[in-house]
Amino acid sequence: MNRPTLIARKQEVRRQLEQAQRALAHAQAQPSTWRTRRQINSLQNQIERLMAEEYTLRLAIDRAG
Repeated sequence: MNRPTLIARKQEVRRQLEQAQRALAHAQAQPSTWRTRRQINSLQNQIERLMAEEYTLRLAIDRAG
């Protein structure tokens, strides 16, 4: 991928990450049930995956520059 494409993807991943973090904060504010715990675990996994992808994209952008 070229650098502008990588940067655009990183911005999209960053937007998704911020959205997932807001959703996690909202879910954590809810009463604890099996459904909210499951949702929290899912969001935490999604956040970890997005953070890893963002890091990989950062490295690729540096190499492409």
